[in-house]
Amino acid sequence: MTNGPVLIDLDDKPSVNVAEAAPVPDVTPPLPEGQAMQVAARLGARRPSRLARWFWALLAAFFGAVVSVAAWDFVTGMVARSPVLGWAVTGLGAALLLVAVAMMFKELAGFARLRRVDQLRQQADAAQAGGTLAEARVVVDNLTRFYRGREDTRWGRERLAERRGDVMDGDALLQLAEAEVMAPLDAAARREVEAAARQVATVTALVPLALADVVAALTANMRMIRRVAEIYGGRAGTLGSWRLFRAVMTHLVATGAVAVGDDLIGTLAGGGALAKLSRRFGEGLVNGALTARVGVAAMEVCRPLPFGEGRRPSVSGLVKRALTGLFDR
Repeated sequence: MTNGPVLIDLDDKPSVNVAEAAPVPDVTPPLPEGQAMQVAARLGARRPSRLARWFWALLAAFFGAVVSVAAWDFVTGMVARSPVLGWAVTGLGAALLLVAVAMMFKELAGFARLRRVDQLRQQADAAQAGGTLAEARVVVDNLTRFYRGREDTRWGRERLAERRGDVMDGDALLQLAEAEVMAPLDAAARREVEAAARQVATVTALVPLALADVVAALTANMRMIRRVAEIYGGRAGTLGSWRLFRAVMTHLVATGAVAVGDDLIGTLAGGGALAKLSRRFGEGLVNGALTARVGVAAMEVCRPLPFGEGRRPSVSGLVKRALTGLFDR
C-alpha cells in the first residue's frame, strides 16, 4: 500500500488521435413528414390493375343480376298473394328506379360540366400562347356565358362588359377577365382550402387513433376538391369528385409535391420548434400544409382560366391564415 501518487508510464501505449474518433450521434428528433397526407395521396393516385377492375365489374354485374331477380320474384309473389300490397311495392320499386336514373343523369351532367371547364381552360391556354385579341375575345365570351346566371359573378361580368372595349391586347383582356370575374371565386376557393387544412391539422394533432388521420385527410381533401370544383362551376357528382381527386393526387405524386421539403417547413413560423416539442402537433402542421398544397393544385385543375402572373395563391400564406392561433400553445 502506497501513500503517494501513482505514476503510470504511457510511453509504450499507442497515442489516441482525436480526429479519428467516431462522430457523436445526432439525437435531434426527425422533422415530421406528414405521413397521413402522403398515404392519402398514394391511395388517391394509385390506379387499380386491370384484373382488379374486371373483378369489381363482374362482381357488380353479378350482384345486380341477383338483386334484380330477387326483387322480381318478391314483387310477383306479393302481387299473387295480395294484389293491392303487391302493386304498392311495385310503385316503390318504380320510384326507386326513377331516382336511380335521375342520379345517373346527374353524374353524366357533372362529367359534362367538368369537360366544359377543361375545354375553357384549354382555350385560355391556347389564347395565352397565341396572344391574339380575337382568341382572347372568344375565351372571354365563353367565360361570361359559362358564368351567366351566377349572382356572385354578376358585378364582375358587368365591369368586364364595360371595360373590355377599351382593351386592345389579348393578354391584357385575359388579365382583365381574371381580375373581374375570377377574383370572388378565388377568394371563396381559398376559404375552402384554409378550412380543410385547419381540419386535417386539428384531427392529426388531437386524435391519437391509428389511421384516423389518414381517414380525415382523405375525406377532408375529397370534400375540399369537390367544393373547389363547385365554386368554379364544375358541380362534380360522386364519380366526378373521385375523378378530380385522382387527377389532383396523380399530378402531385408525379411532381413530388407531396414530399415535405425544407422550403415548406422553413416558411412556417416555429415549425421546427413545434416538431421538437410535440411530434403529433408537428405532424398536424405538416399535414395541414400539404392539404393546402393539394388545394392549390385543385384550384389550378378546376379553374377555367389559368392563373396569371402573381395571382396563384401561396401555400405558406394559406397555411399561416388557416393555422393562426391553432398551435400557439
